[in-house]
Amino acid sequence: MKSKHLMAVVASAIVAGSLPNAAAAEDLTLCWAAWDPANALVELSKDFETKSGHSMSFEFVPWTSFADRMLNELNSAGQLCDLMIGDSQWIGGGAENGHYVKLNDFFDANGIDMGDFIPATVTGYAEWPKNTPNYYALPAFGDVVGWTYRKDWFERPEIREAFKAKYGRELGEPATLEELKDIAQFFQGRDIDGTTVYGAAIYTERGSEGITMGVTNALYNYGFQYENPDKPYDLDGFVNSKGAAEGLEFYKELYDTATPPGSSNWYMSENIDAYKSGQVALQMNFAFIWPGVEADPNVGGGKSGYFPNPGGPAGQFAQLGGQGISVVAYSEKQEAALEYIKWFAQPEIQARWWELGGYSALRAVVEDPGFADSQPYAQTFLDSMAIVKDFWAEPAYADLLLSMQERIHNYVVAGQGTAQEALDGLVEDWTEVFEDEGKL
Repeated sequence: MKSKHLMAVVASAIVAGSLPNAAAAEDLTLCWAAWDPANALVELSKDFETKSGHSMSFEFVPWTSFADRMLNELNSAGQLCDLMIGDSQWIGGGAENGHYVKLNDFFDANGIDMGDFIPATVTGYAEWPKNTPNYYALPAFGDVVGWTYRKDWFERPEIREAFKAKYGRELGEPATLEELKDIAQFFQGRDIDGTTVYGAAIYTERGSEGITMGVTNALYNYGFQYENPDKPYDLDGFVNSKGAAEGLEFYKELYDTATPPGSSNWYMSENIDAYKSGQVALQMNFAFIWPGVEADPNVGGGKSGYFPNPGGPAGQFAQLGGQGISVVAYSEKQEAALEYIKWFAQPEIQARWWELGGYSALRAVVEDPGFADSQPYAQTFLDSMAIVKDFWAEPAYADLLLSMQERIHNYVVAGQGTAQEALDGLVEDWTEVFEDEGKL
């Protein structure tokens, strides 16, 4: 499971001239979102405290207010955070605004090779500009939108018989989004053990990023592109293509016909609750939830299955989640913070991270022959990470996200206008943002 090259370099002494050999004992503060993986990181970090002599404090903020709180901290040059596990979309602003320490020299001095990490996580979490070898983070937590389903319900003979009678095929993991919609509609309003259940819990939340992180899993697979591949920031005909509009119509139909009543503002936690309480047959959610699903007495222990986001007419893609870990440029404890990065990059620490419920992005861990069988969801994680796309990571990402949240929610949930009108409006909004940024 261990990369001999990486093991050797992380075990070696810090190359002279890069950092002093040891920092005085410090109390480091790591900032991240408040969710299950953060609890696993607290446990993992006890090893760092023992080996380094430093102590760790943690500032964890709920996802719904995480961006506002932490971006305000960075924009005000605050010194609360020495280390930040910032969202993937923040990397552009973190780099261009000087919030994050550039790590190239540190990586080179300590033999930390970005080629040792899953390529999508390097591009998504560490690089700015994208596809250039300029690094402002170490991939920390690989994540992606996938699907969880009630495998125990799917296996019931009477349900299988009813599904086959209606659709002429066996009930199983869907290969396409259309098949997924069929399954969700089949379960919508169905009686199971005397309880009315519903099809799917999907992302619809408006206030932060929820509906965007959900709808993109349909948009990408119907042909939506953020820009002209041959001309950056050229949006018209790509964001609002005919295929993109069809993908948006698909998502609205899924919401209108196959989701629980009252699910007009749902994101990660609401979907988890609906699934664990037996309200839905399927849930869309980031992969971070899967360890908790397996451990749950109601839906774990073989009752649940996992599959990647299914394909559509334009291909098979899934929305990237996850984060990189950065050293905050305003920290007065950068030396000790870099020690943490070096410690975290070690293969044995990354292997332990996976065991505790973290999603390692280190290839030595995920490419180990035993990885796919290490958890019921491990293969789905691998398959999903191979098909990821991400939202804009531009410094103005917050303005770009705000427009998309509003346009998509107004159409999908509020039923305002048409899909084409929503995407045409989004092109107008985004064009204005890029004009203000001087990029058009």
